[in-house]
Amino acid sequence: MGIITLALIVANVQNDGSVEPQLWVKFACATAMGLGTAIGGWKIIKTVGGNIMKIRPANGAAADLSSALTIFVASSLHFPLSTTHVVSSSILGVGASNRAKGVKWSTAQRMIITWVITLPISAFLAAFLFYILNLFSN
Repeated sequence: MGIITLALIVANVQNDGSVEPQLWVKFACATAMGLGTAIGGWKIIKTVGGNIMKIRPANGAAADLSSALTIFVASSLHFPLSTTHVVSSSILGVGASNRAKGVKWSTAQRMIITWVITLPISAFLAAFLFYILNLFSN
């Protein structure tokens, strides 16, 4: 929502002085997230729900509570975060605290590598697109 709202402000479409996302932006993002989960989210759910560790009810409750508290505190402090990363990390933490051999570290390693490379790739892509857009705006 933030990126869309920022684009609307920069394009002078949202020019009322507000930085709050418009209602249609919230609905569009919620719809996109719902469709994304319905269409391709099963793979993420399968990985997080079963390929990291065997989750028992107590593990799930601890991971959910940890995730909820982390997301609540971060949101209260206006810190951006990925809820997927928080939930996945909570599941890893629960699994590692129970017994380290219970975690499928090959799956965890792939997830962590993906998280680490996301930031520099996104930054490079943003810089590249900015450069290209500046070529056409002059």
